[in-house]
Amino acid sequence: MPPGGGGEVFFSCPVRKVLKPVQLTDPGKIKRIRGIAYSVRVSPQMANRIVDSARSILNKFIPDIYIYTDHMKGVSSGKSPGFGLSLVAETTTGAFLSAELASNPQGQGAAVLPEDLGQNCAKLLLEEIYRGGCVDSTNQSLGLLLMTLGQQDVSKVLLGPLSPYTIEFLRHLKSFFQIMFKIETKPCGEELKGGDKVLLTCVGVGFSNLSKTLK
Repeated sequence: MPPGGGGEVFFSCPVRKVLKPVQLTDPGKIKRIRGIAYSVRVSPQMANRIVDSARSILNKFIPDIYIYTDHMKGVSSGKSPGFGLSLVAETTTGAFLSAELASNPQGQGAAVLPEDLGQNCAKLLLEEIYRGGCVDSTNQSLGLLLMTLGQQDVSKVLLGPLSPYTIEFLRHLKSFFQIMFKIETKPCGEELKGGDKVLLTCVGVGFSNLSKTLK
């Protein structure tokens, strides 16, 4: 947890030569919610309090909810105390919408109650579900980047309302790759619930990975 940190991230990834074009136009309906409440260098009860408060909101909508708790102590818990919650909703078509919230770093800002954090994170997830689409607002730009770098074929993705970051990112894609997306608005109605949706279409630049493994 910030500000002390003290953790490590091991990232491994297979080498891909090309990216396939995607057609993600059916967001589906929410079928289950999973999450993890984590706490380090605080009482183990904190994570349980977060889970109870998040469930108090989410249980009104869907029964299939499971939030794991992960408490670390001692050397493996890093250098700073804190807690947080990460929630992911999965749809019937395999789309994932996520929301995450963490406590303020030690010595910065007001102290956050675990009950408030759990409820606010659950509301953030409901906000993402209302916005809808096949990709949540945090990862919209990543989806558009992978579409841009795909093979020279048509890719389509249905998103919720574009975030300000995504709008600026589209301008960057135009500057770097000379790629312009076709943008169609899809107002909510019988088929599409929640906020108004946006269908983005582009043809990839046909980027190919030239890296070779060195022996």
